[in-house]
Amino acid sequence: MIRGKLELTDLAADDLRGRPVLVRVDYNVPLDDGRVVDDLRIRATLPTLERLMEAGARPVLLSHFGRPKGRPDPAFSIRPVAEHLTTLVPWRVRFVPGVVGPAARVLVDQLVDGELALLENTRFHPGEEANDPELGRQWAQLGEVFINDAFGAAHRAHASVVAVAEAMKARGKPAVAGLLLAKELTYLGDALERPRRPFVAVLGGAKISGKIDVIEALRPRVDRLLIGGAMANTFFRAMGLATGRSLVEEDRVPLARRLLDEMGDQLVLPRDVVVASDPDAETSARVVPREAIPEDAMALDVGPETVADFVALTANAGTVFWNGPLGMFERPAFRAGTAGLARALAEAAARGVVVVVGGGDSAAALAELGLVDRMTHVSTGGGAALEFLEGKELPGVAALSDAATA
Repeated sequence: MIRGKLELTDLAADDLRGRPVLVRVDYNVPLDDGRVVDDLRIRATLPTLERLMEAGARPVLLSHFGRPKGRPDPAFSIRPVAEHLTTLVPWRVRFVPGVVGPAARVLVDQLVDGELALLENTRFHPGEEANDPELGRQWAQLGEVFINDAFGAAHRAHASVVAVAEAMKARGKPAVAGLLLAKELTYLGDALERPRRPFVAVLGGAKISGKIDVIEALRPRVDRLLIGGAMANTFFRAMGLATGRSLVEEDRVPLARRLLDEMGDQLVLPRDVVVASDPDAETSARVVPREAIPEDAMALDVGPETVADFVALTANAGTVFWNGPLGMFERPAFRAGTAGLARALAEAAARGVVVVVGGGDSAAALAELGLVDRMTHVSTGGGAALEFLEGKELPGVAALSDAATA
């Protein structure tokens, strides 16, 4: 449940039947040769779409796609996503080539029962990223209800997230959270506020700087905080260890030293790492203790002893939160750490451990390994998940209708 905000479950079927319903989704998914290669974010919205279609609503979907810089660009058309959506749902999907304007309005007005529409990339309009109120008003005119089901965009104050919700409320119409958005906030909220213990968090990725606030938010709540990825190198430097040519955030070494002093055994770092002369030199990859990183090498993954440590610490946890790969997963020589932990967490989830994965690169790794459906919950929003865990207010949630004023 989202405290104080209206949700789709608060609306009756009569509130939706026969009405155009504007739905903000996050269909910013990877393509390869014009085909969707990871549809996690699309499939995650299907429960909301199914509920709307069963109620007799006529959904009109809004989503951004890539970075077209506020102007139409065929390379960033969302049409391939509309084509993929047709393979996942039994309803007719109408692709609307316009973002706003009379043409879009005509196609939306032509929707009948059993059809939904997906408008062209919202970022084709320069007012999208500027949160232009007029653009939000134009979109709000296309529906009688606004549903935000785009957790991956909820941390962005964009017109299709915030301005449209404000415009809908100004018309006296509801702006509510979809099933996916509510699910995301519930799982992440429970992981932070009401975890089953022991509570173990695993943070990977390249930089401490992007996760300082997450670390600070998790510190008083977790029983153990496991650090992997390139961000571990900055902690090694703070310990006085040589790091060779590894990525190190020199300006964050004092912070890492403070965390080491204050957290003690609560903070767990890799014992061994996989090194190579550079990411392209995969054949030179070898395992060394963290105390023996060569001057001419880079640490690019955690080693097998570290994987064993992390697996042991998460195996009997009550809750595990994981965000960020443990190494350069996109290269075969440096993916064993991430893959080993992912498989162990899948087994832990099967035993009843609550495993919440914080989206982004972690979700992409799970998708490549075919393990998404084996976790308790895999977030569809990397940046949004981190900002929520940091305790920041998400603009896309704040803009929704207050339950008390319904």
